[in-house]
Amino acid sequence: MERLLQVMRRLRGPDGCPWDKEQTHQSLRPYLLEEAAEAVDAIGKGNPDELAEELGDVLLQVAFHSVIAEQEGTFTYSQVEQHIVDKLIRRHPHVFGNVQADTPEAVTANWKAIKAREGKTAQSVCDQVPRSLGALARASEIQKKLGTAFSGKDSLIQAIEQGNLAEALWLMVAWCRQEKVNPEVLLRERCEQSCV
Repeated sequence: MERLLQVMRRLRGPDGCPWDKEQTHQSLRPYLLEEAAEAVDAIGKGNPDELAEELGDVLLQVAFHSVIAEQEGTFTYSQVEQHIVDKLIRRHPHVFGNVQADTPEAVTANWKAIKAREGKTAQSVCDQVPRSLGALARASEIQKKLGTAFSGKDSLIQAIEQGNLAEALWLMVAWCRQEKVNPEVLLRERCEQSCV
């Protein structure tokens, strides 16, 4: 990681790359989303070499933002790293402490309680789910937080017959959740089938 940070400092230095030097947190937003999406695609392909390369591109984004912040004097990579290490330890008291959690459901309940104590739970459900997520993924997360259940195929058919496609999509997401299928991944896989 230190070598990557050194390379980024050089690229953003006085004799560095004009493009890299002009980037900001704001200008890099689309690249962060794109690189994360490409890593997800690589996972779907099951190619370990491609996944390693794409994760490197995601890591580049972390380094890029860290060096920008370092130059601005707002935070450093060490702080980024420390935040996540502290968070992982704090939110896994069943591993690093003496809390009992023997099932994934117990772990999730603990995690939510810890987040609430940290004040990390936003007031609005919509504020708790990143707006930058794909719409299907965001709908799925919002539904989880709201406890939305699939109301049945009749509701879906009615929404389609009324031409209410937004409601039909919302209900399809709820149906996917009921079937324990990630709608974002499912639709991505279907897109790939069309591109063969």
